[in-house]
Amino acid sequence: MSHSLIDILSRADVLEFIQTHLNDDPVALVLQSKKIPDLPIREIAAQIQSRKKAQLKLPEWFANQEIIFPHGVSMEQCSSEETAKYKASLVEGKSLADLTGGFGIDLFYLSRQFKKANYIERSEELVALAKHNFGQLGKDNVSFFNQTAEEYLAEEKEPASLYFIDPARRDESNQKVFQIEDCTPDLNLIVPMLLERKAEVLIKLSPLLDIHLALEVLPNVKEVHIVSVKNDCKELLFRIVPNYSGPVNRIAANLTKDEMDVFEFSEAQENESPVFSQPLNFLYEPNASIMKAGGFNAVSNAYSVNKLHRNSHLYTSEKFVEDFPGRSFRIIDQTVLNKKKLKPFLPQGKANITVRNYPMTVKEIRKKTGINEGGEIYLFATTLMDGSLTVLVCKKVRS
Repeated sequence: MSHSLIDILSRADVLEFIQTHLNDDPVALVLQSKKIPDLPIREIAAQIQSRKKAQLKLPEWFANQEIIFPHGVSMEQCSSEETAKYKASLVEGKSLADLTGGFGIDLFYLSRQFKKANYIERSEELVALAKHNFGQLGKDNVSFFNQTAEEYLAEEKEPASLYFIDPARRDESNQKVFQIEDCTPDLNLIVPMLLERKAEVLIKLSPLLDIHLALEVLPNVKEVHIVSVKNDCKELLFRIVPNYSGPVNRIAANLTKDEMDVFEFSEAQENESPVFSQPLNFLYEPNASIMKAGGFNAVSNAYSVNKLHRNSHLYTSEKFVEDFPGRSFRIIDQTVLNKKKLKPFLPQGKANITVRNYPMTVKEIRKKTGINEGGEIYLFATTLMDGSLTVLVCKKVRS
């Protein structure tokens, strides 16, 4: 976003128009642009569209009427307020360098933990936007550099305490990429340069990335944080510490409106065998972060819940486990996938269906049984420890 466009969008009449029409359809506004020749309606419509996304994703920034938001990829890929604050809770120190500044959400919250911070970004438009927004938010401990990460590091005079990297995960055709070697900047080149500076490194990567493969590529990783928001896995954070060569701890964090479920485990804990059993009184499904982290045995042992099958990743117990990190259900009955046998439990013909280690998809089950989505009953189609297929009829105890 150019300086001139930032100046235009910062005008009092433009800001007032945006607030007045915040709930209008941006497309409809563009179609009416000829009726309002004195205002840049297309740019205003883009701001309204981005502000609507920011209302839930970035409430603190949304509340400031003078903040200007990007649109397109920069708005889609930026961290949410919750995940940015989570990163900030992990670190502190004298100085911070964000080598991939972008829209600046992560740096804004991370910089609260440091005396000074440097924002490095190769896009001149994003640098201008970040300068404007940080000024509006009263952030005065950040310096701005319009350079690539490589250019900045080649000229850096004093190493930072922490380097943050959120590499671009799109190729030259703007298609998403998920492998480390496809990201920009090249972590295989950058990370060794940072370790030579004896600094810690925090890297944000796609939740679709294979954690095992990443650990084979990234050196000196001490922690992997798997971060979800309301059970939707959002990002992976790799914390690299100079000269560290010990075991990698995995921290599965699920952020909700009112609380944060955090489950930490080591590879040694995951290698400990769990207890298996047939379904008991209660059923548990781990949250998305634990599932992505691969803490299937560790969570079973930590909370004294039994696994139903090695590959089902569903758990059961005689007595209710209040603090299990995930969804909890009371098991009403155990049956098979048969329309007549399921009918007595579904007077409205509705159920929420989950498939775990079962040879049919949810769509196929609905087609076979005619069960519609919704209602208070939850059906778990899964495989038990003896290899038998079953359907567990449940009611939710806790989300």
